[in-house]
Amino acid sequence: MQITGAELFVKALLAEHVDTLFAYPGGQAIDLFNALYGVKGLDVILPRHEQGLVHAADGYARSTGKVGVCLVTSGPGATNLVTGIATANYDSVPLVCFTGQVPTHLIGNDAFQEVDIVGITRSISKYAVTVRRREDLAITIKKAFYIARSGKPGVVVVDLPKDIQQALGSDGYPQSIEIRSYKPNTSVHMGQIKKSLDCLKRAKHPVFLLGGGVNISRANEVMTALAEKTGIPVVTTIMGKGAIPTSHPLYVGNLGIHGSYAANTAISECDVLFSIGVRFNDRITGKVSEFAKKAAIIHVDIDPASISRNIEVDIPIVADAKNAITALLEKVPEFDFHEWRMQIDEWKKQKPLGMKQTGASGVTPFAVIQKINEIFSDAVITTDVGQNQLWTTQVLELTDQKQMLTSGGLGTMGYGFPAAIGAKLGNPDKDVITICGDGGIQMNIQEMATAVVYELPVIICILNNGYLGNVRQWQEMFFDKRYSSTCLRYRKSCAEACNTPSACCPEYTPDFIRLAESYGAKAIRVQRYEEIESALSEAKNTKKIPTVIEFIIEREENVLPIVPPGNPLSDMIMGGDE
Repeated sequence: MQITGAELFVKALLAEHVDTLFAYPGGQAIDLFNALYGVKGLDVILPRHEQGLVHAADGYARSTGKVGVCLVTSGPGATNLVTGIATANYDSVPLVCFTGQVPTHLIGNDAFQEVDIVGITRSISKYAVTVRRREDLAITIKKAFYIARSGKPGVVVVDLPKDIQQALGSDGYPQSIEIRSYKPNTSVHMGQIKKSLDCLKRAKHPVFLLGGGVNISRANEVMTALAEKTGIPVVTTIMGKGAIPTSHPLYVGNLGIHGSYAANTAISECDVLFSIGVRFNDRITGKVSEFAKKAAIIHVDIDPASISRNIEVDIPIVADAKNAITALLEKVPEFDFHEWRMQIDEWKKQKPLGMKQTGASGVTPFAVIQKINEIFSDAVITTDVGQNQLWTTQVLELTDQKQMLTSGGLGTMGYGFPAAIGAKLGNPDKDVITICGDGGIQMNIQEMATAVVYELPVIICILNNGYLGNVRQWQEMFFDKRYSSTCLRYRKSCAEACNTPSACCPEYTPDFIRLAESYGAKAIRVQRYEEIESALSEAKNTKKIPTVIEFIIEREENVLPIVPPGNPLSDMIMGGDE
C-alpha cells in the first residue's frame, strides 16, 4: 500500500509505542501535523516554546524510562531545540527529535527557514541524519529509536525534508533492525568482575561511588542489595543520588565541590573506589591529582570512552550498570567493614550538612526542602540550576517512590519547570514538584500556560533571593564582592558600585504572584517559617491547575560546604569558623 511519508511517520510512532509527542507546528512540518490530526492513542502536547518542549520531553523520558519524542519545524524551530538536545545527551537521556526541513532540492540554497540542523547538532547528539530518500524513511526512524534507547542512551536528531513528507511510498515499517557499525556491549566480562572482587577482598576502607548510570539502568533495587550484602558505604554524585535510598544507613551523601564533609573525606581516605556509572567530571573530582589518591579504582561504565578519560583507573569494566551489579551480587561474599563505617559515621556527626539560621523569617532553603521531604512521599522532584539545585541535591530525601531530575552535565537554567511538566504528563498519579531559583524560572516561565491548559497540578517552588545566586556567591567568595550583573533587582537608577542589599533596593520584577494568577495558576507567597507547611499542603491538595509558591529567602544565603576551584576535595570551606 502506498502512503505519504507523513503518514508513515505517524505509523512509525505508533509502532514504537509512543503515547506522548511534544510538538510545535510550522511550515516545514505542517504535513506531519496534518497526518497527526485525530490519531487515537497519541497525545500531541503543544508547549509555548521549543526549548520548553524539549526539556518537557526530557523530563518525560527520565521519569518514565521511555524515549521522549519531539517534533518541530525547520530553522528557528530546530535551533530552539539545541540547548535541550545538549542537556539530554550529556545526561544520557533517550530522545528522538524530528525536525522539519525545506525540500531536498532547496537544501544548501539559503531557503526560507533553512538551517543545517544535522551539522549543528552532530557534536551534541548521539546520531543526527537528514532523510534524503522516501525509501529510507522507515529504516531511518527505526534506527533512530534503537540508537536512542540502546547502549548508552542519548539523543537522535532526524531531519525530514518537506518533499520526503509528501512523497508516496511503501507503508512497511520494520519490526527489528541490525546496524553493522553499531554493536553496543551488553555482556559483562567475568574476568574483570573476578579482578574487582579480589581487589575488594584486600580492602579495608572501600567505597561505592554511584553515578547517573545506576539510575538510568534502573538498577536501584539490585544496587541496594549489593551494598547491603557487602556492607560497603555508598557515596553518590548529584546524578547518582537516589541510587540507594538516602535514608539507608550505608548512604554517606553526595561528593564534589558542594559535597558533604563525610562523603568527600571518605573518597579521600578510601583504599578501593568502586565506581559505577560515573564520568568523573571536574565537579566531583576537585584537583585531579589529589582525587582518591590512596585508592585502587574500579570503574564500571557502558561507554568505553568514559573509562580512564578523566581519572586513570585500575580495573575497567565495560558493561551496563544493572548487568554488572547483578553479576557482582551473584558472586560477592559478605564482608565486615564495621570499623570503617563507624569512622564515616563519626565524620557525619562532626560536620553534618546544615544551614545556619539567617534573618528572622526562618524561611531557609533547608527548611523548605525538609518540609517537602515530610509532606511528599510519592513524587518526582525536578530542579533548575544554581543554588536551588545544590541545596536540593544536598537535602532532598529519595526513596524508591521519590525521584529527582536535574540537569547535571550541561547545567541548564530553565530546565526544571518544563521538565516537571513532562514528568507530570508521564506520571499523572504522582505529585510533581519543581524547585527553582528566581532567575532560572524566568527562562521558561511561558510554560505556565502549558501547565494550565493541560490541567497539570505541578507545584512550582521559587526560592527568591533577588540574585543569580550561585554566581553571586562566587563573586562574594572569590571576586571581592564585585557583583557584576547578578542582582535581579537592579534598575538603571541604582548606584554603580552597589555590593550589598539595603532598604533602598527597588521592588522585584516581576511580581510572581500576579504573573502566575494572570496565567490562571494558583499563587502563594511565603515569608515566615510557619507558612511553609501550609503552603505546600495547600498546593498538594490543589487539582487541575499548577501552584506557584514564592519563598522569600535571605538574599545572601550561600551553599556550603564548597571546595574552592582548583583545590582537592579535602580542602572544604564549611562556613562559620571552620
